[in-house]
Amino acid sequence: MDTLLTNKRILVAGGGGFIGGHLVKHLSLKKNFLRVVDIKPIKYWFQFFDNSENISLDLKDYNDCIKMTKNVDYVFNMACNMGGMGFIENNKAECMISVLINTNLLRACIENKVKKYFFSSSACVYNTSKQEKTFIKGLKEEDAYPAQPEDGYGWEKLFSERMCRHFYEDYNLETRIARYHNVYGPFGTFDGGREKAPAAICRKIAEAKINNLPNIDIWGDGEQTRSFLYIDDCIEGTLRLFNSNFREPMNIGSDEQVSINQMADIIQAHAGIKLNRNYQLDKPKGVRGRSSDNTLSKKTLDWSYNISLNDGLKNIYDWIYKMLLSEESSKEKFIKSSIE
Repeated sequence: MDTLLTNKRILVAGGGGFIGGHLVKHLSLKKNFLRVVDIKPIKYWFQFFDNSENISLDLKDYNDCIKMTKNVDYVFNMACNMGGMGFIENNKAECMISVLINTNLLRACIENKVKKYFFSSSACVYNTSKQEKTFIKGLKEEDAYPAQPEDGYGWEKLFSERMCRHFYEDYNLETRIARYHNVYGPFGTFDGGREKAPAAICRKIAEAKINNLPNIDIWGDGEQTRSFLYIDDCIEGTLRLFNSNFREPMNIGSDEQVSINQMADIIQAHAGIKLNRNYQLDKPKGVRGRSSDNTLSKKTLDWSYNISLNDGLKNIYDWIYKMLLSEESSKEKFIKSSIE
């Protein structure tokens, strides 16, 4: 992939997170100066690279945004307070507060004459009335209006998209906006309450296999549908969009729509295990159906996803299974040493 980003000075906000970490990994191979910022203490970052300037800082503070955008060419804003459906349904105010990150970074970019700004938006901006059935048609970019996004997180993303647009119109700051559709892959959250469906189901199936359990829990009836994008495809789409001349929001997603039950079937096949499912109808489920229409990205960027859901799920399942086995081994060693 030719990113055209070589020997640049780049700030990656939220670089200690899942997508941000993979972006930093790619950019660090291109002889760029990278300033990587995340609110989490560095020891909790998902990925860490010694050849970057790594800083733990809260970018909701305008003064810190001024410091971090000084002497950089480009800003990638991957920072926000978010997680899977269980988190965003129960933390709407916390999700909304992330608007301060985007607001203050944009203001700081004007002050420090940053050349280009990227904002990571979400498919949660789409009108929920168009997502009430399973296996819907892919959502086109114009389907975000009239506005009726998911409450909390979706509104924050949609509002921040508009801010990017107006900062270009009023201040001539070049902005790029990607609407991500359920990005997944290794080196991300798979437990603790912020994990998304692919990682959560991989973890449940892996735990069942390791502990010889007969059942797994599924939120809802399992018939709700989504499309999921593997992280490597996400990074390529992101960089192609960033290097393009397209300023409007664009889907970066997959149109390979599946139900949660179908996804669980794929993961179980990789695990070589058959499990019963306990459907938890009282858990957050989100919209009934969602998928990405990639017509615009194919036409404008000559981009679409390359990694099938089958292959991507195998990769993340194998990674999570290995991580869980490592945790089990550490517990056994601790217990053994305590007894001795």
